[in-house]
Amino acid sequence: MKNLNNPTFSQNKSNNQVRINGGSLRGQKIIFSNTTGLRPTGNRIKETLFNWIRQHVQHSNCLDLFSGSGSLGIESISHGARSVTMIEKNHFAFLAIKNSCERLNIKNITIIEADAIKWISGENNGATFDLVFLDPPFMSDLVPVCCEILEKNKLLSSPCYIYVETTKKEKGLCVPENWILLKDKVAGQVAYKLYLRN
Repeated sequence: MKNLNNPTFSQNKSNNQVRINGGSLRGQKIIFSNTTGLRPTGNRIKETLFNWIRQHVQHSNCLDLFSGSGSLGIESISHGARSVTMIEKNHFAFLAIKNSCERLNIKNITIIEADAIKWISGENNGATFDLVFLDPPFMSDLVPVCCEILEKNKLLSSPCYIYVETTKKEKGLCVPENWILLKDKVAGQVAYKLYLRN
């Protein structure tokens, strides 16, 4: 993060930061990597999401797959999550998340540099989660794969809330039968959903 000559970071930090919307860290900035394809969840969408899960995020154990900027995981800590596990395979994005957590003095986040599919397939040490953020690269077809593995490998507590973000073109998501769709919205080209797994 400190090496501004590194081509993976913007020379203008204001273009590479997102704001924490609420909670104990409200107003603080997260500086993220200028990695190709990295797309932080928009502030309006994030605000809506945390209005949806406000009562559920406190004291929860969260999993942020495809962490990218780290925005959703760090926002969860700000709103009172007990712990967050963040999975990000891009090295520079991983370093940026790590630096943001250190700068904000966040202790209860575990940041893992790994492929999300491989991690949930067997590198997770039997962890279970109350809240999952599933926001893979758009048009990657990874959502159904992740949903199946999360359920099969018993990574989800009961109840568990799962947030899914895709493009609005990605219709008819295939999710496990025991997942109930609670919320469903579209903002611009982004479709986002909240499921409950009992």
